Amino acid sequence: MPRGSKEKYTAEQKRKAEHIEKSYEKKGVSENEAEARAWATVNKQSGGGERSGGSGKEKPAAAKKTDRKESARRAAKTREGHPRTSKASHGTQTVDSLMKEARAKNIPGRSKMRKQELVEALRKAG
Repeated sequence: MPRGSKEKYTAEQKRKAEHIEKSYEKKGVSENEAEARAWATVNKQSGGGERSGGSGKEKPAAAKKTDRKESARRAAKTREGHPRTSKASHGTQTVDSLMKEARAKNIPGRSKMRKQELVEALRKAG
């Protein structure tokens, strides 16, 4: 069962937690576990209950809009199957994503490679 008071949560957060909890219960999760998971999900999505004050790190609306558009543009390019424009981005990817790319390019010995080795092999493969 989740600990602490839920007074600081907004009505929307409470509704969301209730909806998530019902969904878990339909899947056969116990009532206590479902409630705990629901509140954990709400906390992860919104950062917890409404708090007075604030972090002071709020982005201006224009910056949020620009970021949303850029993110949508990148997602659309990915869905269309366009290749990356920069090979330097290999270093910032996770090992899983590098492994998928190596599998797609059929690079031999990829399962035993470390991250740096995968990056080098992908760069050589072009």
